[in-house]
Amino acid sequence: MEAFPTPVGGASLLLSFKPTKKDILIIGGNTLAAKRAFAALEAEATVIVLARGGASAACEELKWRADQGQLELYDLDALPCSSATLSDYWRDAKAVDTFIYTRPTRIHLVCITDTIASPKATYRRSYASAREIARECRHRRIPINVTDMPDLCDFSFMSTHRFAASDSEQPSALQVGVTTNGHGCRLAGRIRRDIVANLPKDIGSAVERVGKLRALAKSTGGVEGEEAAQELDEDGAPDTPNEPVPQRKHEESAEERTRRRVKWVAQVSEYWPIRKLARLTEEEMDAILDGRDIPTGITRSGSGVSSPTPSQGDSEISSSLHDLSLAPPRRGRIFLVGSGPGHPSLLTVATHAALTKHADLVLSDKLVPDAVLALIPAHVEVRIARKFPGNAEGAQMELMEAAVEAAARGLTVVRLKQGDPTVYGRAGEEVIYFRAKGFEPVVVPGVTSALAGPIFAGIPVTQRGAAESFIVCTGVGRQGKEVKLPGYERGRTVVILMGVARLPQVLDALQSQLPEATQRRDGPTYPDSTPIAIIERASMPDQRVIFSTLKDIAAALESVGEQRPPGMIVIGWSVLSLWKEGDMSILEDEAERRDGERLKTWLGEKPWRITEGLNAEWEDW
Repeated sequence: MEAFPTPVGGASLLLSFKPTKKDILIIGGNTLAAKRAFAALEAEATVIVLARGGASAACEELKWRADQGQLELYDLDALPCSSATLSDYWRDAKAVDTFIYTRPTRIHLVCITDTIASPKATYRRSYASAREIARECRHRRIPINVTDMPDLCDFSFMSTHRFAASDSEQPSALQVGVTTNGHGCRLAGRIRRDIVANLPKDIGSAVERVGKLRALAKSTGGVEGEEAAQELDEDGAPDTPNEPVPQRKHEESAEERTRRRVKWVAQVSEYWPIRKLARLTEEEMDAILDGRDIPTGITRSGSGVSSPTPSQGDSEISSSLHDLSLAPPRRGRIFLVGSGPGHPSLLTVATHAALTKHADLVLSDKLVPDAVLALIPAHVEVRIARKFPGNAEGAQMELMEAAVEAAARGLTVVRLKQGDPTVYGRAGEEVIYFRAKGFEPVVVPGVTSALAGPIFAGIPVTQRGAAESFIVCTGVGRQGKEVKLPGYERGRTVVILMGVARLPQVLDALQSQLPEATQRRDGPTYPDSTPIAIIERASMPDQRVIFSTLKDIAAALESVGEQRPPGMIVIGWSVLSLWKEGDMSILEDEAERRDGERLKTWLGEKPWRITEGLNAEWEDW
């Protein structure tokens, strides 16, 4: 069996190249040369252009940039050994080679653009001439790109877009690029346009704000540890932002403070809505990193005093329980609301009404996706829980106090949770807290991720002939403590929430034969061959499911690189019961003898299988 995916040729190695103050040579004076020059200038490279006929024959943009001192523009015809005819195709190569050799600084990249026809150009470079230039560049170990001649190219240009910051309209640090590896340049442009059109308009501002947040996180005035630096690096960051950490201390050393702050930056980047990131102020950034709250009113009256705005539904009286349209109460209200697994279409009618008609303030858990938060009217204040590593208890109390304070002012508060609020959503302790403060909250059920997530992965938690029961448990206890997991039963499905970041500990608890394992497992050990699935971002467009066995799941998770929280684990023979033709014979007598054959039918010759995205039919919901 193959332990890892077999490389399939035909792809490119995509790199983000920073040619700051490095020389890039462009051969050609057409508009494509100007486009290449502009891209290089935005990357802060030093641009040199060789154009046949010099400035007089170059396009207007190149001439203007040369006059502004942004680039150097030379006449290729004026170089020694250059050729004015197609017959002496090798002479331009010698001229370019001499030019490169005599430069005081090294040329790092060469781009040839005069190989394509241009309306105003009187010259088009032949394949033979371009081939000779490419040969000289390779002799000097300089990568080269030749337009429309892919066999001469060491690299290619992607169809790119640089996003602007929505507030300043200035270019941001965010770029996206698309390549079809020569299979369709026009199609690459269309795909790039579709990507840009479907991303939030303020995503450029979000990147800029997160960049400032990163800088603030590092400016602690203390020694920065290697771990902290790695967490902020795009290449070296951990695969998951939810690595277990100790609870936050009241007294922190400079290094502890740095590590905590950079982990919180990772949490904000992963969970907070793009639109909220795009609007962060420096005061809010400081508060986020220091764990402080910034009191903000819902609306401002003319006198500058905070005043609640009645929600739309509060002026309507209806007998519909599902609509939650009740007579306006004299005091504020608190709703504990479940938002379902993530897909907006899975919100209940009651939850949708609470968010869109009644809410004055929404206090949301960080796991609630942007697609759900986007339904909330713009006039409603939304606060995201700062339940970052080491700060869960403090953030929980912060939200409960905020809910009581707002309700005391007569506001309708929606405490928004992922899935169902009572399934590991801490709804019970919030009910007791609010009741003690004089507010009886309304608990609005939601579609629990523990059941919906497996369905989206094609896994039934119960199935005749495969799973007679199921159990839902958590992978982590209070304050990060280990929990006792259920033992193995062939006819039972186990759903573990909040366990993906602790997968090694979970696997050890399930499979260890050591005597102390009984303290972490209630029952028999699990066979290595037990099917398992890790479901990430269930019901969302970027859903990913990793199917494997207990033996290989750790390697499978490591192979995919960066994790996509939130995730859940599903263990049991129901995981494979609906694969293709299905298997309802799992619980028959002596069925274990055929388990090897079952796994081979399910996974083939590979130790795991990975699926991406949702069924296409969900695009219409």
